[in-house]
Amino acid sequence: MTTRLVLWLIRGISTALPGRQNIAAGLIGLLLLAGLTPRLRAQQVRVGDLTITESNVPIRVVGYGLVVGLDGTGDRAIGGFGARHTVQSVVNLLRNFGVEVPAEVLRTRNVAAVLVTAEASAYLRPGGRFEVQVASMGDAQSLRGGVLWSTPLVYDPGSPPVATAQGSLMMSEGVATRGGYSVETSARIPDGALLLAALPRPSITPDSRLLLREPNMGNALKIADAINAEMGANTARVEDPGSVVLTVADTAAGMAPVLGRIAALRIDREAVAQVLVDTRDGTVVVGGEVTVGPGVVSHGGLTLTIGSTRTEEPTPGEVRVAQGASVQDVAAALHAVGAPAPVIAAIFESLHKVGALAAEVKVR
Repeated sequence: MTTRLVLWLIRGISTALPGRQNIAAGLIGLLLLAGLTPRLRAQQVRVGDLTITESNVPIRVVGYGLVVGLDGTGDRAIGGFGARHTVQSVVNLLRNFGVEVPAEVLRTRNVAAVLVTAEASAYLRPGGRFEVQVASMGDAQSLRGGVLWSTPLVYDPGSPPVATAQGSLMMSEGVATRGGYSVETSARIPDGALLLAALPRPSITPDSRLLLREPNMGNALKIADAINAEMGANTARVEDPGSVVLTVADTAAGMAPVLGRIAALRIDREAVAQVLVDTRDGTVVVGGEVTVGPGVVSHGGLTLTIGSTRTEEPTPGEVRVAQGASVQDVAAALHAVGAPAPVIAAIFESLHKVGALAAEVKVR
């Protein structure tokens, strides 16, 4: 129903019923809401965004490296004592460039030993880039401002390197904890890894499976229905909430075009209420308006009461929110009293476990 048609209807009703303009407009508004609301609520998503083929399971790679350029916040090692693995790594690095430095004279406060981890698609070709995660292995206070030295990455212990990683570290803004410190010993490097060699790549067969990124029986059934409607009955069947089995009859042109057609199909995804909590900076992300039922959670020196009827001032360490409060309200109240990020995550997990929060809680 177009805007011009709506205005015409309002004008017609108003002319026929003088003095009833508000009633006419209200009736038309209700009709529009009734007709448009289902369309607005329906969230159409591509099948390719919900699934991966079983041959495209990401391959994990790992490496050991050094972060350099720190401002005195690296591993504490003086005269060969402290983080000896960091000292030895620096000695080996310099030796590769023909520089010999005795370990006992090295001071590594500007260097930190780190573990580098990543996931790469099995179909990524040499020259492709992907993101890496970096985490301190020693007693460094902070990796902020550091640069990862060129680090070999392997997908199997003892295997030759398949990629290298390097680059400037990125991390969230530090959030002070009750002790006055912030956790800055992990970071990431977007597109920091470069693939050097081809990864093991399984072949795609006509009886391949589509694996749901987030298993859900409703979505699996809708995906199978959409595929069967597009490509013929019995092309797809649901094996379980996380898998849809494909049986493709016509594969003369190969499976790639078939998978491309399937990936482009759209379904109305079933919305799943989720709350995502970042334990590093306390960020809380919620999908939609999710309310929290009455409950009391005590964690450490903090007590959260939802639905309290008390009128006196809260005591130190006590947080109160009204009944029917949303996840956003609870998060704002916890942030207002300076609750640490791990405490916020533990509180939301506890609310979910006792049934006061009807949403899946994911902590990262």
